[in-house]
Amino acid sequence: MITVNESARDEVLKLLSADEYPKGSFVRVGVKGGGCSGLLYEMTFDHDLKQEDEVFENNGVKVVVDRKSYLYLVGTELQFSGGLNGKGFQFYNPNANRTCGCGESFSL
Repeated sequence: MITVNESARDEVLKLLSADEYPKGSFVRVGVKGGGCSGLLYEMTFDHDLKQEDEVFENNGVKVVVDRKSYLYLVGTELQFSGGLNGKGFQFYNPNANRTCGCGESFSL
């Protein structure tokens, strides 16, 4: 499962309502090759489910991830840090052996 903490939930719901995404839109997270640690996190808003998607609802937020990415993200928590020194959305991935300084890439 992929979980969403309270600050990330609040920000996701704010963005979904402010940008007027289509009804039923959700957070899509994934992983692709790249970055200084080997794998990069991806996060977008989407409204089209695919057959290979895994779907979770946590803390009032629907999170969708493709099966391949899910292998890397199982147990991950989506977090949000705002304010002057905030980094925006961040992934806390207990499976990562190494992460880069910016927090956008990782390796297993």
